[in-house]
Amino acid sequence: MDKAITTILFDLDGTLLDTNELILQSFEQLLGRHYPGKYSRIDILPFLGPTLAETFNGMDPSKTEGMIQEYREWNLANHDRLVDEFDGVTEVLTQLANNGIRMAIVSTKRNDMVRKGLDLIGITHLFETIVGLDDVQRPKPDPEPLLLAMDRLNVSKEEVLMVGDNFHDIEGGKNAGVRTAAVAWSAKGPEFLSTFNPDYMLTHISDLYELLGVKSK
Repeated sequence: MDKAITTILFDLDGTLLDTNELILQSFEQLLGRHYPGKYSRIDILPFLGPTLAETFNGMDPSKTEGMIQEYREWNLANHDRLVDEFDGVTEVLTQLANNGIRMAIVSTKRNDMVRKGLDLIGITHLFETIVGLDDVQRPKPDPEPLLLAMDRLNVSKEEVLMVGDNFHDIEGGKNAGVRTAAVAWSAKGPEFLSTFNPDYMLTHISDLYELLGVKSK
């Protein structure tokens, strides 16, 4: 019998925060300048999830640093205008915390931008630790960031669930030896995520109540 889940490691973008439009527009305006007419929205979707360095290295490594800087400047300037939480996130996570569920963020974003997003919707206090791009040498799907979060929380992998919207999250969870849940509201869709065989597929954030044995309000 599986050990009860006491701890959830959440991805941020596309999982708790609806940053899809922000990310898509950040790429659109940047790639439109550097590669006019080459990248449509469909072409940009695979860039949601990997680090910026991975994405831009695949285009032209000599441009990577400059492209990252340009991307971040536009992204930061338009962050608060284009970001919101997915339906039910604050309510559900608050209820989970009230019932003793421990939570952390494991993201491929820089820590300052993770905190900016959490602060925007007022849920920073719900997370015991944040593991961002600044904290690791090898981001998801490498297990390093998940293992770091578990070490900080002093929890065993048997009691941990990784929740995310991309294959990096599911494969990262598997590589770290924890259970995984994909979110059906991912921009890439549940069919894509199902191919990576997550343990669970959440259709709404409130599905966590039943999964964790927590009563809703």
